Order: sequence, then C-alpha cells, then structure tokens
Amino acid sequence: MIQTLSPTTWQDYELIDTGGFEKLERFGEYVLRRPEPQAIWDKTLSENEWKIQAHAYFKKDKGSQEKGEWILLKQIPDRWYIQYMLNNESIKFKISLSSFKHVGIFPEQAANWDYIAKHTQANYKVLNLFAYTGGASLAARHKGADVSHVDSVKQVISWAKDNMEASGLNNIRWVFDDAMKYVQREVRREKKYNAIILDPPAYGRGPDGEKWVLEEQLNEILKQCSLILDTDNQYFILNLYSLGFSALIVENLIKTIFPKAKNLEIGELYIQDNFSKKLPLGVFCRFHS
Repeated sequence: MIQTLSPTTWQDYELIDTGGFEKLERFGEYVLRRPEPQAIWDKTLSENEWKIQAHAYFKKDKGSQEKGEWILLKQIPDRWYIQYMLNNESIKFKISLSSFKHVGIFPEQAANWDYIAKHTQANYKVLNLFAYTGGASLAARHKGADVSHVDSVKQVISWAKDNMEASGLNNIRWVFDDAMKYVQREVRREKKYNAIILDPPAYGRGPDGEKWVLEEQLNEILKQCSLILDTDNQYFILNLYSLGFSALIVENLIKTIFPKAKNLEIGELYIQDNFSKKLPLGVFCRFHS
C-alpha cells in the first residue's frame, strides 16, 4: 500500500510557508528562504511578510538549479546548531549556508531517524550509504550500533564528524569512498549488516571521478545491498529525491530484489507548512524483520 509519511513537529525546525517555487523555513532562531521546485502553488503569506521574516535568501546562479549564493538580510552567524529529540535525548546538527542552497540537514528525514531509533539494537552493524552529514548515522549510533558512514565528499564527512561530537557521540566509522565500489567490496568480503540506509542523489561523483546516475545504477546497488543485508535481524531504508521516480518504481524494485521483505512501507515523504500545504520531498521505502 502506498502511503505518505511526515516527521512529527520539532521545536528547532518549522516550515513556515511554501509556494511560488520557494519555501520559508526556520532553523532554530533563523529563518531562511530557499528555492523549492515542487512548490508550484501560491504562497499563503504576502511577499512583504516573507521579506520581513527571512534572515537570508538563496539566489541561484543563472542557468543553474542548485548553485548560487546566499543574500543576507539580517545578522546571521556563519554556523549554528539545532537539535532533534530521540527518546528524550538530543542529536545535534550544524547549520551552515552552502553554495548549493543546502544547509546541512534534510528535515523530512526526522521520520526515518525515529524509525532507526525504534528498530536499532545495540549490537547492530549499520551501513549508511551516501550518508551526507549523518542524521541517520547519529540516530543509529545513539542506540549503540556499530555504524559505518560512507560518503564521497570529504567536506560533508567533516560536517558529520562535527555533528557527532556536538551530539556527545563517538566511534562512528568514517569511510571516504564511492558507495557502489564500497558495497561491491563488502560483498566480496562476505560482510553482513543488520541495517542498510541508502540515500542516493540523482547524480554524483565518487572520489576518483566515478559517475553515479540514479536510474542507471540504482537497480545494481540494491542487488548488491541485498547480498550483505542480514536475513533475520535487519531493517532497510531507501530515500529518493529524483522527481522522475515514483513510489511504484520503488515498489517494483524492492519486491523484485527483496521478495521476502516484511513490514514493507513505501510512499512519499512530506512536510506540512503552517497553512496545511503538504510539500512532497521524496519517495521512501523501508522494511524490518
């Protein structure tokens, strides 16, 4: 059954308004205005209200969908931290304004952090692929898991380390590598993981220029993951942000590659703004034993 999934509201993040291909968000004390290609509807608040609230907005470079610069409208620090509560304890995230409109966190993933915290046991071996700044790694390590965090961008691994230290955690294994190559080596080594979290981009490059194209390689990396996922004590999470991928495509992939998957959930991730508009933010799949 296809379903929708939204994170519970948390104190340090708020989706204030969406529309006009933009979103207005609060991260801790600071409000940011960013492009959002899926927000094709009208804004609820006036343009003047958006301007009054925003501390900074992202201006895209001409001809680019991602790269650009932040225009500061009010005083705002280079970096600050927000927290998310897991079982009455917090994990913390550094927020910073990057040249690719990202700020170091995907808030909709809080729904998956709760899932990870619920299903992770202290002795679990967890593999987080395309791990970015490590929200899923923190959630698993928070429960005492042995976590391997794999990403091909050194800067975001350093960012994830900052988040780990700010959260009072330690001993996450940092792997600077191409995700496909790493999984293929783990297959050859006959390694097994109790949990795999897979969060691939539409396009990307590995450390040695390896090319990642989601529609060309997703099927293969899922098959490789199936060979190293424990068949008894396990969970699996897949997130996709590409606009071209529907939940039905994900359902076909998962049911073909993981035919024995139990407690299967497939659908859309979204966040609801303060005016009840639901902003879709990707397709997810997850299952657990």
